[in-house]
Amino acid sequence: MKVKKHTKNAEETIALAKKIGQNVDTSFVILLEGDLGAGKTTFTKGLAEGLGITQLVKSPTFTIIREYTSGRLPLYHMDVYRLEEASPDELGFDEYFLGDGLSVVEWAHYIAETLPSEYLKITISRVSDDERNLEFEAVGTRYKTFLTEVLE
Repeated sequence: MKVKKHTKNAEETIALAKKIGQNVDTSFVILLEGDLGAGKTTFTKGLAEGLGITQLVKSPTFTIIREYTSGRLPLYHMDVYRLEEASPDELGFDEYFLGDGLSVVEWAHYIAETLPSEYLKITISRVSDDERNLEFEAVGTRYKTFLTEVLE
């Protein structure tokens, strides 16, 4: 199941992500895809707002995983871009995916073999400096229901 949305500025993108963050529950997995600068970390900031997280959300490019635990649920923000040629096996992704929070994975295609069988994939495309197209793809019953209830 796929849903497409268009945002005209960063505030609309963050508001959409915030709505999603307000409605996720434990062991929820979101995959974020898009070119460099498309807005993956900006989207994650909106998710954090929706979870009630007040900490500054930064890209985990060099740390691979950042944990934010001050909200309604923990947010596990992962950037696996640097794992393109490395093995993700030792990082314990399953513990995050099956854990008590929201797992957000940027560049998820680099760890495709490690991903759970069900997830919400969001592909962000830059239209202009401010505008973005977002394509939401729900894989699995839980995520299809979520997408129907929250975004349609």
